[in-house]
Amino acid sequence: MNHDYLLYSILNQKCPRCHSGNMFETNNPYNLKKIYAMPDKCPVCGQSNLPEVGFWWGSMYISYGLSVGLSVVCVLFLWLYMGWPDWAILSTNAALMILLLPVAFRYARAIWFAMFVRFDPKYSVHAQHKTN
Repeated sequence: MNHDYLLYSILNQKCPRCHSGNMFETNNPYNLKKIYAMPDKCPVCGQSNLPEVGFWWGSMYISYGLSVGLSVVCVLFLWLYMGWPDWAILSTNAALMILLLPVAFRYARAIWFAMFVRFDPKYSVHAQHKTN
């Protein structure tokens, strides 16, 4: 497995199979009316965005891990490096977690999807252009 392809689809929130189709209908995670909106299938390769019922439940664990990791880094930085008081650390961390919730949600889905759907060069528009 090529990890470059894995990171590409996660960081760009593209279909993990073709790396061309967007996973979400809008690129803006702060468009809260469309935060969950995903096409039924990838518009480029036709990969289903709902492989099975309840598939996206697993992404909650990824989101939790991302949030805890970011929270630990934030708290340690503000406590050890900045020397802030506890109330300021907790309120800043809470505000940061609320502010980054839409971003963490989308990256959690991108990570979860990339764990189960592998890149296939025959569906990639980019790979087809290189061979022609």
